[in-house]
Amino acid sequence: MIRNDHMQGTTHIAGVETREVLHAKSSACPLCSFDHQTYLFLRHGARVHRCANCGLTMLHPQPTDSEILSFYERNIGPDAFASNGQLTSSFTEQDAANAYVSRLRKHKAPRSRMLLVARKEHPFVTAVESAGFQVETVLDMSELRRTNLAEEYYDCAVLIFQLEKSSRPIDTLEQIHKALKPDGLLFLVTPSMDSWSAQFLRSQWTEWRPENLYYFDRQTIQAMLLRSGFSHIEISNDRRRYSLQHLYGRASTSPRTLLTSLVQAICYPLPDQIRARLRMRLPASGILVTARRVRRRDRPLLSIIVPVYNERSTFVKTMEAIIAKELPGADKEIVVVESNSTDGTRELVLSYQGSHGVKILLEDRPKGKGSAVRTGFKHAEGDLILIQDADEEYDVNDYDALIDPLITYQTAFVLGSRHIEGWKIREFNQQPGVTAFFNLGHLIFAGLLNLMYGQRMKDPFTMYKVFRRDCLHGLKFECNRFDFDFELVIKLLRKGYTPVEIPVNYKARSFKEGKKVSAVRDPFTWVRALAKYRFSSIYHEPEQLGDSHTAED
Repeated sequence: MIRNDHMQGTTHIAGVETREVLHAKSSACPLCSFDHQTYLFLRHGARVHRCANCGLTMLHPQPTDSEILSFYERNIGPDAFASNGQLTSSFTEQDAANAYVSRLRKHKAPRSRMLLVARKEHPFVTAVESAGFQVETVLDMSELRRTNLAEEYYDCAVLIFQLEKSSRPIDTLEQIHKALKPDGLLFLVTPSMDSWSAQFLRSQWTEWRPENLYYFDRQTIQAMLLRSGFSHIEISNDRRRYSLQHLYGRASTSPRTLLTSLVQAICYPLPDQIRARLRMRLPASGILVTARRVRRRDRPLLSIIVPVYNERSTFVKTMEAIIAKELPGADKEIVVVESNSTDGTRELVLSYQGSHGVKILLEDRPKGKGSAVRTGFKHAEGDLILIQDADEEYDVNDYDALIDPLITYQTAFVLGSRHIEGWKIREFNQQPGVTAFFNLGHLIFAGLLNLMYGQRMKDPFTMYKVFRRDCLHGLKFECNRFDFDFELVIKLLRKGYTPVEIPVNYKARSFKEGKKVSAVRDPFTWVRALAKYRFSSIYHEPEQLGDSHTAED
């Protein structure tokens, strides 16, 4: 039995005091293995914690099945889950099931051998079979834990509000990974901490339920999938057409809160016909996630993109430093994009042709740094991507600190910040006016970006942008010059990635030493990028993707 006890912020679960102690001893985060969690609040007798490293939210300690049933019997009645059958047959759930089927069609999911993890009475079963899909196996989460699935047998797997109920979500995803054929499609629906309802309702959110053991946001669900051997991940917000009848039924079968009590009070006096006919489309609590099974590497591969143009005096030294750099936690490949330099740099680049772990890409004419980096993206094969200029302004010895948050699944996006310790990062010898101009310009443009996109970044324009390659999935890029720095950061922000800033070493070079940014031309392109990418689509059109899998906002 679970009961609330707000005395000293404790929770008492009768008869399981030893179990709580055991959980405390093995409380490492299942995603990043970090052993420190932050207590958030007590909800329905369970303590909600968040990993202090990656942000994964979870119940700790986890209630048992019998404790969950006992809780619902006390709060709702002895037949606590009986009305769930009525909910799953409601107009809202049937409409959602049809939307899920459309999602599968959009991704060209195979129609044979589907593994479905959902409640057996869920209307998706009927909807997907009516659409011509073969549902081979239907299990709920408790049954999946006890089932040995055949390896590489299923073409597609669907999880509908089940992953959050798994006591070991990584193990569950790895189990499904083994059961899927290569390139098999995974589609899952799960409550999201990023959803409008979670952000607005906070502790009154209806998804705070004792059977939901984990709560994901966009970054943690992506990290879970990547760690479990999935890629080409696409995440979109769920929107549903709700009837008042569904809202009333949901409130009646949810743990009692101020919100659910208010909904019941408003809907109860209304006749059933009115509750059934009044419908509205609203943002839902869930997110829709698709991914593809891929082959997992033993160690992550870091792709280092090196755009090069007229860097004869610095290229070789930079290249040698990159080649010599050891990465204990990852392998590396170096992708050099040379843009037909006029100072002999191309000949130096070609001297590395055939070197182990080095790719040489030659452009027929210089189109700008952004164009070269985009070319590098297309040829990168790594799990992680890092952008490295060939001008010796940055120190390759910072690589370890930059990739560590990605390898440990703390975040998906890292910026190597030159501004952590202060604002005067550029110092041009005997040019105080130029120094002040560029430092002030940085403050202005960083302030504008932070204001327009709700961030607090110190150095969004650093060269050291490091991220998981899957972050680029579905995004379209078009900027060719230094406005690409704005475009890349903005589109990653809009896709849902918040960067972690890591301090790095930096030594600015002057225009005489080869600095290529234009103080006259480039600021206008930066203003254009700030405005344009605030509202325009950031994704490829579906017909432009061919066989790849488009992302959605």
